[in-house]
Amino acid sequence: MKLDGKTVIITGATSGIGLETAIAIARQNACMVLPVRNMAKGGKIKKQIIDRSDNPAIYLMEFDLASFDSIRKFASEFKRRFSRLHVLVNNAGLWERKRKETADGIEMHFGVNHLAPFLLTNLLLDVLKAAGGSRVINVSSEAHRYTKMNLDDPEGKRRFSFLQAYGQSKLANILFTRELAIRLAGDDISVNCLHPGVVATNLFDSLFPFLKPLFKLFMISPQKGAETTIYLATTPELNGVTGEYFVRKKLKKPSSSALDVKAAEKLWELSREYTGSQHRLAGNIL
Repeated sequence: MKLDGKTVIITGATSGIGLETAIAIARQNACMVLPVRNMAKGGKIKKQIIDRSDNPAIYLMEFDLASFDSIRKFASEFKRRFSRLHVLVNNAGLWERKRKETADGIEMHFGVNHLAPFLLTNLLLDVLKAAGGSRVINVSSEAHRYTKMNLDDPEGKRRFSFLQAYGQSKLANILFTRELAIRLAGDDISVNCLHPGVVATNLFDSLFPFLKPLFKLFMISPQKGAETTIYLATTPELNGVTGEYFVRKKLKKPSSSALDVKAAEKLWELSREYTGSQHRLAGNIL
């Protein structure tokens, strides 16, 4: 897929994998829209991307993944300024040791890592459809293999474990990918997800500082970690490939829990309820 002149959104592009992905895609002369929470920090990142890509078509828009209101405002403003979206990369994510909540009172891992991309993607479906041959890419993790979806208590209100919460949110990314691919069958949009590798980013900084020297022995660089995302966004051979999970630029079978069709359907309905989206989401897939 040639990205020259195409419009691309990448969440979480201010550091790590997202930043390296943004630079690589900007080098292909794409029109980059970067949702950022801190506009001042975003300005510095924008300059860095322009300097490293020689592409001035980098646009910042205010955005907070931890607020449904902010996500809706971003989607509305994007569609006011752009009529088509060719690639959406849901890259942003977090991992917190303590239980925290979003602006909407939802446990942070479930809210930011899953519900935010669920809502954002659905709100942008009309401009993705208008583009034709568009791609949605969700960054998941092999951490999904060590848990199951607790659809009765997805926020860990009764019992919270940050390892469980993170793994479950990454499992939700895959279930969402697969369900969305089914619902978009017949539309010219592909939806895939990936594990980027264990990457040396600030995601781990606050979790296990005493283990950082050990982690560095097997962590890969953000540049290496971005390779599979870039592959999914740009490779022509992937036209028509949808609902799949990739590791190191190759198809890989996810866990049995990630292949649970009924769980994917239930998660979709639950996500609709959480986001209050029954009558607000774009398109006709609901």
